Amino acid sequence: MTKINNVCVYCGSSPGINPRFIEAARDFGKILAENQINLVYGGGSVGMMGALATSVLDHGGTVTGIIPEALVARERALSRVQEMVVTRDMHERKRLMFERSDAFVALPGGIGTLEELVEQLTWAQLAHHKKPIVLCSIDSFWSPLLETFARMKAAGFVYNSGILDDVISNNVAGILPLIRRKMAAAAAEPLEPFPF
Repeated sequence: MTKINNVCVYCGSSPGINPRFIEAARDFGKILAENQINLVYGGGSVGMMGALATSVLDHGGTVTGIIPEALVARERALSRVQEMVVTRDMHERKRLMFERSDAFVALPGGIGTLEELVEQLTWAQLAHHKKPIVLCSIDSFWSPLLETFARMKAAGFVYNSGILDDVISNNVAGILPLIRRKMAAAAAEPLEPFPF
């Protein structure tokens, strides 16, 4: 089985209004630390991002923050992390997050979280990578997005429909087992080029 070394987590820079979101971020941080998996995340100390990273650190885990210089003050870069990379812009941030991660997880978040998630799905559809992508749908948070994806698929706009198979965990305890299953499946299949 392929070892998970680094997991990139996309999530909100605010806490949201549902207390279960922050609770999920803290719980997943603990799970990452207990499994000796390094967190790669957006670098902030506020909102869900801050709760997630702080939980990893509080439970003895390691964290890599990657933050654009324009957001260092606004999102209050978390100084406790083992590594903080400050990038020129969002494009460099997202490229480094991709390069340094074995899998991607989307917890609840806003437009930025959605944009980062959809970029990874796009790259997977274009056969740029086979890294697992998991949406953690706390209180059905991602259900409307999945309905939109289903409409896109039914309308013939999703070419690599496998990227949307088995992507949902309804709780944080299910995330790592799902990533491991997806890694095993990806290892057994060749990376097919996008059919232009």
